[in-house]
Amino acid sequence: MANYSTYTDSELIVLWKEGNDTAFREIYLRYDKLLYLYAYKKLRNIEEAKDVVQDVFIWLLNNRNEINLTVGLSGYLYKAVLYKIFDLFKHKGIIKKYAESGEHYIELSSGETDYLIREKDITALIEREIAAMPPKMREIYTLKRKDFLSTKEIAGQLGISEHTVSTQIKRALKHLRVKIGIVIIGIVIHIL
Repeated sequence: MANYSTYTDSELIVLWKEGNDTAFREIYLRYDKLLYLYAYKKLRNIEEAKDVVQDVFIWLLNNRNEINLTVGLSGYLYKAVLYKIFDLFKHKGIIKKYAESGEHYIELSSGETDYLIREKDITALIEREIAAMPPKMREIYTLKRKDFLSTKEIAGQLGISEHTVSTQIKRALKHLRVKIGIVIIGIVIHIL
């Protein structure tokens, strides 16, 4: 029997995608506790941290054939946990708004449906604002936030300085905060 602890992450992913469940077990054992600690530092809640990490591994397990890593496994898993945490924060914020507004009679399924509709609308809004960015800014933002490339990797790929990449990312984020912040404030005012 092979000692999977000596395999690299890349080798484990290849084996796992070929149907080797023992390779997935090694990935889980290698990252489970680290991801939990990362999630716990962000959430400060044991159960929520466990749930977030479990959700990431379940998603990974269920989407074996769809995964095409362009970054290292470690970076991919940490980003996945971070996105799950953001989703949890967004969901908590919506539930809190309902609780504060006194609308306790709303069923959770209605709140979840409303949350999903609003999330879809906000996601579409973000995508429109990204599309409205100047071409170079949009390209850099997409490489950073969707392809998970580092500033150095983006600079190398585009043949520009790391400083230019950092400046463009800052401008892109400011653009999104300004454009989307106004709309979200309007949505919150409308809801409350």
